Amino acid sequence: MKKLYIAFVVLLILGISSGVLYLKVIRPGNAELPKDVVMETAFGDEYSFADPPKKAKLIEFMYTNCPDVCPVTSLEMSKVRNALEREGVFGDKVEFITITIDPKHDTQDVLQDYAKRFEVTSDDEGWVFLRGSEEDTKKLADSLGFLYRDPGTGDIIHSTYTYFLDEDNNLLEQFTMGQGFDREKVFKRIMSTVN
Repeated sequence: MKKLYIAFVVLLILGISSGVLYLKVIRPGNAELPKDVVMETAFGDEYSFADPPKKAKLIEFMYTNCPDVCPVTSLEMSKVRNALEREGVFGDKVEFITITIDPKHDTQDVLQDYAKRFEVTSDDEGWVFLRGSEEDTKKLADSLGFLYRDPGTGDIIHSTYTYFLDEDNNLLEQFTMGQGFDREKVFKRIMSTVN
C-alpha cells in the first residue's frame, strides 16, 4: 500500500510539473492585440496596434500615481533596457511599451515627465509610453488578461504582471511586477527570443 501511495504522489507531482511547463514554456498564446486601438504617445505621436513594429515587446500597464509596484517595475525595466542596449538589440529587435491605466490623470505632459524619469526623451528610443481612451485601454488590457479598477479612492487596484510577446505577438511569458520583477530572468528571456 505504501508503494502505491508513493507512486501516486510521484505521478501527481510529475503531472502538475508537466502542466506548469506546458502553460509557461511550451504553449505560447497569441495575444490578439486589438487592431482598432490607436493611442497617443507621451511625446505626441500616434501608436497603432493595427500595424505595430515587427519586434518583440515587453508590455507594462501602470499609472503615474501608483505608490509602489509601477515605478519599481519601470525602474527595473530601465535597467533591462540598459543591458539590452549594450547587446545592441534594444529598439531594433525589442521594444518596451508602457501603457497608463489612468488616462484621465496621466495627461500627455504627466506621462512625458514619467518617461523622462527613466531617461526616455522621445518616441524613437525603443520605449513608448502610451495613453488612450478608457475604452481602448480596457480593450488592450483585456486582450492580455490584465485586470484593474478604481474603487473610488484614486488608488487603482491592478494585476501585477508585465507581458512579453515575440515579434508575431505570441504571448511568451508573464513577469511579476514590482520587487518580484527579476530583471536577469527578463533579460535572458528576451535575449533567447531575439537571437
